[in-house]
Amino acid sequence: MSEPHPLPAPGPGAPTPPIALRDGASAATAHLDSAFVPVPAEILEQLAAIAPTTIAGDAVGEASRDWWPQAMMWALEGQVAARAAAVVQPHHADQVATILALCNEARIPVTAAAGRSGVCGASVPVHGGVVLDLCGLTGIVEVDETSLVVDVLPGTFGDHLEHTLRSDHGLTLGHWPQSVALSTVGGWLACRSAGQLSGRYGKIEDMVLGLDVALADGSRISTGGAPRAAVGPDLNQMFVGSEGTLGIITGARLRLHPAPVAERKAAYTFASFDEGLGAMRQIIQRGAHPAVLRLYDPAEANRTYKTGERALLLVLDEGDTALVDATMGLVEHGCEGGLADNVEHVDHWLEHRNDVAALEALITRGYVLDTMEVVGRWRDLPGIYAAVIAALTSVEGTVSASAHQSHSYPDGGCLYFTFAAQVEPHDRDRYYRAAWDAGTQAVLGGGGALSHHHGVGLNRSRFVAQALGPAFAVLAATKAALDPRGILNPGKLGLPSPFGPSGY
Repeated sequence: MSEPHPLPAPGPGAPTPPIALRDGASAATAHLDSAFVPVPAEILEQLAAIAPTTIAGDAVGEASRDWWPQAMMWALEGQVAARAAAVVQPHHADQVATILALCNEARIPVTAAAGRSGVCGASVPVHGGVVLDLCGLTGIVEVDETSLVVDVLPGTFGDHLEHTLRSDHGLTLGHWPQSVALSTVGGWLACRSAGQLSGRYGKIEDMVLGLDVALADGSRISTGGAPRAAVGPDLNQMFVGSEGTLGIITGARLRLHPAPVAERKAAYTFASFDEGLGAMRQIIQRGAHPAVLRLYDPAEANRTYKTGERALLLVLDEGDTALVDATMGLVEHGCEGGLADNVEHVDHWLEHRNDVAALEALITRGYVLDTMEVVGRWRDLPGIYAAVIAALTSVEGTVSASAHQSHSYPDGGCLYFTFAAQVEPHDRDRYYRAAWDAGTQAVLGGGGALSHHHGVGLNRSRFVAQALGPAFAVLAATKAALDPRGILNPGKLGLPSPFGPSGY
């Protein structure tokens, strides 16, 4: 037993560009051929009277992109996926509502953005119009220490939130995605984010108690608020994961926990990835929920930890001492079929878990690479794993395809695939799309879900109707009811758009 690991120093509390644009952000041009919607001069004047508005310079180019790996490849050619006509930076929820009402009346598309850390193109302004930069809506409104609830604004960066909760209140949200220094509360909610400690604390949709939302016509609503309720469907969950297509989140009430006082770590190896999955399932189904339960297939395990041909399971739990002891006891029992390994592997993971520099470095060197996180039932996971690895490997140009399991539940878990290729520059787009097509069809054919926590964005939009089946019509009807003029983040979630096709 030891004290909890220290938090890394907080980052800048502002968006971090993913990769340098060849000719600079100001000169960046649009890669996609989607229809561009300008903002008329009279509307620009009205927007500027509401909040700071920018129509040129680096700010517009940077605000028009996120960490989508394919767009990072386009950056090497001086391109962004699409370019906004204007960037507007409100600082209050009432300004957000007024901006939406104005753009709705003028039929101008609005794309919400903040940290812009998404990896699927969710904050790309496909049809130009306005990028609504929500970073100005930042900070904690209130902490209810009795009920363990924080009221927080959507532009608050995750690492700053966690540091404040720990230092000022002795509390934790427990949400620590790899992108924690790059991402904001609103982005987590919009894309159903998962943190690396989700075994103990859950995903972001498990943490949300209530939301404030501005709708397309400028009206404002609040959802939820009670610990549990039976007042119709859960409207919180309608907006969580909607990626700014149904409304724009302007505030959130999130569940907290006492800051952890103890921590334990362990590492085990298994003869195969499937055997490791079996151990994870036994641990979770017996009721143990360690904060971290990560299983690497032999390829990933050996690449980072030099474990040879064996799969590697890393375990970390934190919290109350008695709870941690009980949890790790069940973990030890569940791993009897494996071999105890060097616990320093967990320390290595902790030291590097938020490192995102490798993505830019490899893309700059000419590699095509990405990650594909999906989720399925325990009975289906071995088949999904094998099918996706085979599908990705079969795409011409692939040099590596591997996976780990990063989030587990009593009924299943998240498989997180990584693939890389070396192809000629002119062939990168072909390879990238072919890899996503092959991998996704293997997932859906094996009974898996399209995404676990990265969301849909632009990259996965073409698969949503297939993934949802007849239920897609319900999503489209909801969009039509809440946003009849289709101004909110058009081109995303595979939804119909009055501005035409996305060009992707």
